[in-house]
Amino acid sequence: MDNQKERVQEKAQTQKDKIQKAKSQKEKELELEKKWKEYVDNIIYSNRYSDDVYEYRHVILPKQFLKLIPKQLFEPNDSGSLRILAEEEWRGIGIIQSIGWEHYEVHAPEPHVLLFRRLKESADKANSRTK
Repeated sequence: MDNQKERVQEKAQTQKDKIQKAKSQKEKELELEKKWKEYVDNIIYSNRYSDDVYEYRHVILPKQFLKLIPKQLFEPNDSGSLRILAEEEWRGIGIIQSIGWEHYEVHAPEPHVLLFRRLKESADKANSRTK
């Protein structure tokens, strides 16, 4: 009888532990989501500058934000630099820009600085749509 009572108590404790673990995990996820949003809100977008062919801008991510970005978006050589990101990827981490921008380089000494460009004709088209 005592043995059965112990098993019931152990099972109840196991359930409580699972519930606590789930609550803890949910709290961590909410905290991560809060941090992510805070970092995205603090992304800095430079003014645009250009040459004869391209319009450029750089985007500065908060340094701590790099720790939250999925590892598959980094160079495989452990340099700590992001690789060149497809539009879907850079938009997926929270960078917001009009159509036509491409990520073409990471400023190696500062891996949180991403360089973008777009053809001047793309910029002209995007600007004419907003007028």
